[in-house]
Amino acid sequence: MATLREIRRRLASVTKISQVTDAMRMVATAKLRRAQEAIESNRPYAEKFDLLLGHLLAQIDIDEVPHPFLVPHEMNGVCLVVVSSDRGLCGGFNSNIFRVSNERISFYKNQGFDVSLICVGRRVADSFRKRQHKVIAEYLNAFQNLRFETALDIVSQFDDLYLDKQIDRVEVIYNNFKSAITQNVLVEQLLPLTPNPPVGDELFLDYLYEPNQSEIFERVLSKHLNIQTWKVLLDSHAAEHAARMTAMENATSNAKEIIDELVLQRNRARQAIITKEISEIVGGAEALG
Repeated sequence: MATLREIRRRLASVTKISQVTDAMRMVATAKLRRAQEAIESNRPYAEKFDLLLGHLLAQIDIDEVPHPFLVPHEMNGVCLVVVSSDRGLCGGFNSNIFRVSNERISFYKNQGFDVSLICVGRRVADSFRKRQHKVIAEYLNAFQNLRFETALDIVSQFDDLYLDKQIDRVEVIYNNFKSAITQNVLVEQLLPLTPNPPVGDELFLDYLYEPNQSEIFERVLSKHLNIQTWKVLLDSHAAEHAARMTAMENATSNAKEIIDELVLQRNRARQAIITKEISEIVGGAEALG
């Protein structure tokens, strides 16, 4: 059985840990609120942008206005954009990304395809670099000051490779933010583009195009990748803070349970010491009598 001094030392240690994890939970909660606001402010623009692109695709003959981003290639090489966090202590956030990424890498390599990686986040960059995968770009500490220019730079890393047919498909792997307690790992195809044409009443929206539909289509299509990539970064950023908030909340709860158990052990140990001392005093008194 542990001594009273050991129990007190462990109790003090666990109490300090619970204070740290609770502070980290509050910080993650505050950051999550700001990240959610960023998603909500971007969502209407992204949804309207997708609607406009789908409307253009429904009205334009793609054969007359061909665009290389819409044309599938014969499969030889794949580029995976993998998004993780820069720091740990966020539960299964990064481990789920590693698991899905390794599955996709194995899937393509087993078919004989060359796999290139763009790593966003220190955790995934360090992991794949150690495993000697083909990493063509790294973005470390990008989430400390997340900017739209980061999305533009990521797109610039793979769009030219796709146009030059050095890669034939681009996929992004990231944690999609559903709610504060739910984050799902998604694998989405960025290139070739597969936009969804509008259906129902949305199909009959009457837009005025200036200068013309073809030129608008070219410009909208070139910006579509930027909007998609920016959405991915915002989702992953919010999902990271949500995962860290949940992990720290669970850690704090577990620490408090350990504290309660240690308090009971401390009280029992103190009681045992007091009982022993009383027994010794009574025994001594009887010996003297």
